[in-house]
Amino acid sequence: MSFASNSSSFMYQMYDLDDRAKWNQEMELDPTLPVLNQTWLSLGPGTFVLLGVPGMEALHAWLSVPVCLLYLAALVVNTLLLGLVAADKTLQRPMYQLLGLLAAADLVLATSTVRKALAGLWGLSGEISFQSCLAQLFVAHVAFTAESLVLLAMAMDRYVAICQPLRYGALMTLRVVGIMAVAAVTRGACVMAPPVALLQRTALLWAAGPAPHLL
Repeated sequence: MSFASNSSSFMYQMYDLDDRAKWNQEMELDPTLPVLNQTWLSLGPGTFVLLGVPGMEALHAWLSVPVCLLYLAALVVNTLLLGLVAADKTLQRPMYQLLGLLAAADLVLATSTVRKALAGLWGLSGEISFQSCLAQLFVAHVAFTAESLVLLAMAMDRYVAICQPLRYGALMTLRVVGIMAVAAVTRGACVMAPPVALLQRTALLWAAGPAPHLL
């Protein structure tokens, strides 16, 4: 068993060395490759092409209609809800403040993803850079993660209001709502920062040369 594992490890190292040697030979043959490699190291991969729905390219214009209508509905309703909560003093309560946080998270989530999807379906912009893709991935997942914590806070708010009605005013204050909002965003950022950093590192390692093991 030990001999087999040592042999496989030796073969893997030989495979890695052969790949490195071939890559170094190609770099010596083409003098432009080092310049391109430095560009990749500094900028990362190039742009990604957004294909939309494969096999249904002729229906992209029709598919964009319901997506656009749903996005406009989400935009108008969430903006109206945020405006009402901010303008009406009678709505300055934890329950409505949490509802406003949920609307804000939904607005960020929809805006960070649907706009680019509509641009691709309409043929206005079928490409997205690697850095923009990472930013969109980070923002969308942070908003999605924050929504789950806001829903949990809303459930706790109703629990306290029903089970502890006399202590509700002392337990659920605007300061507590603010702490929950900061905790929701911080949790989402902490969850998504490592994957985004690993994706950036993986792209730079791939640009540096052949890498059988990327992580």
